[in-house]
Amino acid sequence: MQWTDVTWRLFHGLTHPWLIVPPLLVLMGLPWLLRSRPLQIYLSRPAAIALLFYLLAIATPTATLANWLLAQFVPFDTGAPADAIVVLGRGEVLRPSRIQTSVQLWQAHRAPEIFVSGAGDAPKMITDLQTAGVPVQQLSGEYCSRTTEENARYTAALLQPQEIYHIVLITDAPHMLRSYLTFVSFGFQVIPHPSPFPTHRSLSSLLVLREYVGLVSYGLLGRFQARETPLGLPGINHCQL
Repeated sequence: MQWTDVTWRLFHGLTHPWLIVPPLLVLMGLPWLLRSRPLQIYLSRPAAIALLFYLLAIATPTATLANWLLAQFVPFDTGAPADAIVVLGRGEVLRPSRIQTSVQLWQAHRAPEIFVSGAGDAPKMITDLQTAGVPVQQLSGEYCSRTTEENARYTAALLQPQEIYHIVLITDAPHMLRSYLTFVSFGFQVIPHPSPFPTHRSLSSLLVLREYVGLVSYGLLGRFQARETPLGLPGINHCQL
């Protein structure tokens, strides 16, 4: 949990170029105060490489291509009905588009209930969904999960005992592939339905690149392999909304 908090804070710091570019420029310039030209080049090179990589990472073409590649491995939404709509929390910036998307699907009768998942997001999403007109009787969720793995694990522990296996899954497009594979690994039949992507350029670019790191780490940890429903998770009842 602490590691997740640290990485997300670091990630959000990287979305602000004015926090990253000036220090790198300073690091590039300081070695040139030395008299030795070979030493100047040698010491300024790492900062120059880091700056180039960062600028490429936040560039719109990079995000567009990387996101397109992720989307090629995600099935299309067939429009079929499901047992529940599952909405994953991903922070305040991405919350409104998820609420709008889930309400639209619920109004289209894609599923009779909406389940929200995510520490810090779930209670607020429940409130927003009620404000949008979804009856409280058709809302449920959990507010303990802090990672995609926990989203899927806690959702399975709460929904599958109710014989809910067929879900429409809502998250942003870059996050969808990792989420889809993780939920499938817990036995869900998943219909992916990406919510609109943020317009904040550096945020969207870094979100996409972050997902490539997440896919590799989840694959190495075996989190895409078939697993049993995690019944009886300690403290799960205290997480339920």
